[in-house]
Amino acid sequence: MHPMLNTAVKAARRAGNIINRATRNLDIVVAREKAANDYVSEVDHEAEQAIIRTLREAYPDHSILAEESGASGKSEYQWIVDPLDGTTNFLHGFPQYAVSIALAHRGILTQAVVYDPSRNDLFTATRGRGAHLNDTRLRVSKRDQLRTSLIGTGFPFRSHEHIDAYTGMLRDMMKRTAGVRRPGAASLDLAYVAAGRLDGFWELGLGKWDMAAGALLVIEAGGLVGDLTGDENYMQSGNIVAAAPKVFVELLKTIAPHLTPALKQKPPAA
Repeated sequence: MHPMLNTAVKAARRAGNIINRATRNLDIVVAREKAANDYVSEVDHEAEQAIIRTLREAYPDHSILAEESGASGKSEYQWIVDPLDGTTNFLHGFPQYAVSIALAHRGILTQAVVYDPSRNDLFTATRGRGAHLNDTRLRVSKRDQLRTSLIGTGFPFRSHEHIDAYTGMLRDMMKRTAGVRRPGAASLDLAYVAAGRLDGFWELGLGKWDMAAGALLVIEAGGLVGDLTGDENYMQSGNIVAAAPKVFVELLKTIAPHLTPALKQKPPAA
């Protein structure tokens, strides 16, 4: 295992231990609504600090972009951290949440960890070395038609700006696929695409920390990742499509008729 990936795994497991301890007493977990339909708990903060301490111990000069504490430091290496992706699920005892940690070098994703503490599932990837679930090599599914595919998604819950466009996409996906699922944790949804559990996934309005690790997992498992038009701007736009190669093409075709000028607009380079 690459030493930087090993550090990320150590950090993710420490955060996972904090999360698992908290699940024993969810009634006393303090949480607040930081924005409409977007929650943060004391567990998010504690897990994030554990991750940051672990990363800083190993790489004190690296910069960090974390969901709760924001950006810190300047370096060609940046860790991208979501300490608890799926906080609403976690607060309700719904076991679909994860720790997500990625490393970008000069803007290129190089290491990824998505850790599901409730199942002890550890998804990892190093650029050029493939993706793994625990000790098993991952490959995206072999399905080549949308009509037989199981597709994951996420609702645009933070902002309703594109709700009409999204609703059109969802309607057509329901008609043209074997099924659509919305579990509520994008990092795990992307990990499931890498593992072949889902054949594809799309979502609007995500943060970098929601996508970074999962995107590299999909790429290293042989899948394709892009924005809503198939370009590589998903980290800047927050809109992502990920799938097995042939399913990816059909996903984009299904999404295309519902793209508004705002959704087609290319964000400035990061």
